[in-house]
Amino acid sequence: MGATRLSSRRRQDQGFKWPRIVMAVLATIGIIDTGSITLKRWGLLGDLNCPMGADGCDKVLNSAWGTVAADIPLSFVGLLAYITVLLLAVLPLLPGLQENKADLSRRTWWGLFGVSLGMAVFSGVLLGLMVFKIQAFCFFCVLSGVLSLSLFILSVVGGGWDDLGQLIFRGILLALAVLMGGLIWASVLDPERAGAPSLDPSAAKPVESVSSPAKLALAQHLASKGAVVYTAYWCRHCHDQKEMFGKEAVAALTVIECAPDGQNNQAQLCQSKGVQGFPSWEIDGNLDSGVKPLEELAQLSGYQGSTDF
Repeated sequence: MGATRLSSRRRQDQGFKWPRIVMAVLATIGIIDTGSITLKRWGLLGDLNCPMGADGCDKVLNSAWGTVAADIPLSFVGLLAYITVLLLAVLPLLPGLQENKADLSRRTWWGLFGVSLGMAVFSGVLLGLMVFKIQAFCFFCVLSGVLSLSLFILSVVGGGWDDLGQLIFRGILLALAVLMGGLIWASVLDPERAGAPSLDPSAAKPVESVSSPAKLALAQHLASKGAVVYTAYWCRHCHDQKEMFGKEAVAALTVIECAPDGQNNQAQLCQSKGVQGFPSWEIDGNLDSGVKPLEELAQLSGYQGSTDF
């Protein structure tokens, strides 16, 4: 009987080793997943090859729910969560921690359980938004949801929990808190909520910056040269490109909407042109994707006017 209690206590203190290793691997995959999305949103990484269509990924990641603050994408929060899971999973496995290993292992299992449960519940909220609100498919988002759920299951299996009642009680409280917080957050950011600005959801975000004479002259030159910029209403980088010009200059540009559900779209033209990323510029018959500095557009188009942009 004494040996059984000792074995049970040791298991409760340290849990199992193999789930930690699996969780570390899954967390690393999650870091690559969310890290790639974050770097792309910050313009530090090129276009991602999104299975089942890149438009869906871009539409989801550039939606109203894709950003926490001005320049902080939601994927960055996910990246921090996966890094936390990785650290909690491997910390008790590091050498030189034998003296307090049992206590550290027990505490990290509680941390893994709480973090992974919160990630799984919040991922469920995000997947619900993807299906019912945004109505697009994002492979990277689904992958993150599967990883989060897998991490939660492993934390339950691997913790060697003796007091399941306490585990379930804490889990329910945390899940309800995250669920309520997630639903409130989603509701606040919902463009269709009562009291939100009544903008056409299929229309591009209005440009707010004011054009200088040089920017307006460049836009008029590009239009006279037959230059075209292909955009999508949900594309954050397209909006950034337009803000570089200002609202008066954008009005002078030839802007083609490529999203099939976008306002006044010419999706078939974009498809026939082979447009794969947004924004894409067509100048003198050459198609080039990505946000372009105004100086580069001036050089590509042979603009000879003022460059005081």
